[in-house]
Amino acid sequence: MTRTRGLLAATAIPLILMAGCARPGEAGSITESAPAPTADATVLVRLGYQGGFVPEIYRFVRLPEVTIYADGRVVSNGPVPAVAPGPALPNVQISKITPERARQWAADAVAAGVKDGADFGTPGVADIPDTVVTAVTDGRAQTVHVTALRETRPDDAQVTAAQKAARAKLAAYVDSLRALATETGSPAPDAYRPESVAVLAQPYVPVDDGLEQKPVAWPGPALPGATLSGTVHCVAVSGAELTKVWAAAATANQRTPWTSGGKQWQVMFRPLLPDETGGCAALGKAS
Repeated sequence: MTRTRGLLAATAIPLILMAGCARPGEAGSITESAPAPTADATVLVRLGYQGGFVPEIYRFVRLPEVTIYADGRVVSNGPVPAVAPGPALPNVQISKITPERARQWAADAVAAGVKDGADFGTPGVADIPDTVVTAVTDGRAQTVHVTALRETRPDDAQVTAAQKAARAKLAAYVDSLRALATETGSPAPDAYRPESVAVLAQPYVPVDDGLEQKPVAWPGPALPGATLSGTVHCVAVSGAELTKVWAAAATANQRTPWTSGGKQWQVMFRPLLPDETGGCAALGKAS
């Protein structure tokens, strides 16, 4: 059967999320709720995307869509303005639910089909990222990878009726999870200010788009850093250096040329989440 070459889902790339004005925790803000005294960065639920027809650097810079931690912290991608080039910093937000609700979200994920060995079928669609959902209940982690969760045609003969029903059930859970940070009655999320950021750098290639991009002196550790893959390099920034880098990036965009070591670099910023440690090594399993 001829496979349909699908378009890249907008949700697959966190830097081109749904358009709209940013909430109070928009990219560049440095306010964040104080961490809970008994912070527990154990992941109970994580929604993300892997694969798809994307540039190599997006394998590493792509953030999970939503992560729920055992202490009730919820870290998610917020909206960004529909402009090109977009802001240099992703709009990552943090909110809080009770630990009891966090555990319930994990249990609901399992009930929605997040179980090892679950069968969602393989539709005849190409180049679409997999939706990846992980749930941890009673200390056991279970993960599902679902190809083209929303892009599968209703008449796709490669997906059975039972598999379509399983997809619909999981999609409903994913919808509710993505709406968690903006649910009615909840406080507005704050901007997530990470303790460490992975800075991914590639040689700068000018684009003839008629937009002038003024070079900016890089205020952090020397670029480009260690090689991750091909032309993609990475350097981790934290502490006082992160304060300088974050302030400079807040007024930059995705096409800003950064100068370091006498060369120009194109840079993307990947905030490390509470459970991600080891600097750039935390991105080693990205795909």
